[in-house]
Amino acid sequence: MNRQGMTEDLLTSNMAWVAGRYEDSEFFKRTAAARQTDYLWLGCADSRLTGQELTGLPPGAIFHHTNPGNLAPPLDVGFLSSLQFSLEVLKVRHVVVCGHYGCGVMAAALSNTPIDLLDRWLGPVRALASRHAEALETIMDPGARANRLCELNVTAQLVNLAGNPLVQDAWRRGQSLTLHGWIHSAADGLLRDLETTISSLKQAMSFVGGPVPEAPPRRTARRASS
Repeated sequence: MNRQGMTEDLLTSNMAWVAGRYEDSEFFKRTAAARQTDYLWLGCADSRLTGQELTGLPPGAIFHHTNPGNLAPPLDVGFLSSLQFSLEVLKVRHVVVCGHYGCGVMAAALSNTPIDLLDRWLGPVRALASRHAEALETIMDPGARANRLCELNVTAQLVNLAGNPLVQDAWRRGQSLTLHGWIHSAADGLLRDLETTISSLKQAMSFVGGPVPEAPPRRTARRASS
């Protein structure tokens, strides 16, 4: 199939999707209505499932920012713009860093294959893997090793967020804000809470002030609550 045919298929699929929504006469009215957005969802561009799909929340309840590896880079203007807009305009009350098992970005970070520009982006993840190399090398299965790096990476991004001046300023002005570290698998759709919740400047400073904590080992899945 040529590229033109592929894009035409998307447009045709969109028409079918719209037609299906009209079975619910109020769907588009609800979608277009103003809604309080309480969540900034920092997800991975490689994820098969969005925050809205995973939580069942209605359109508009979540503001999504995705990038390869669900990173929260302290100097990336794209991420910082999304963060500032979410905190200062939308007044979100929760920021969720959500990784996913089976992440191709984490697998790429563990490989020795150069990927040009992506290598620069993956630098912090590769540095993270290097810091935990001894523990990661004990995991013989490559997929399980990459999944463990997914968990470690979520915690590392919580560290970045907790130390971000935009986040700390929100707490200083009395804004209600909680940071969450979650992960999910496309194989079952369940969200796992990695128990790295931070809801105050005092907690953030304690979290950032010490050594970078490890995410807890994987355990039985349970759906995370807001």
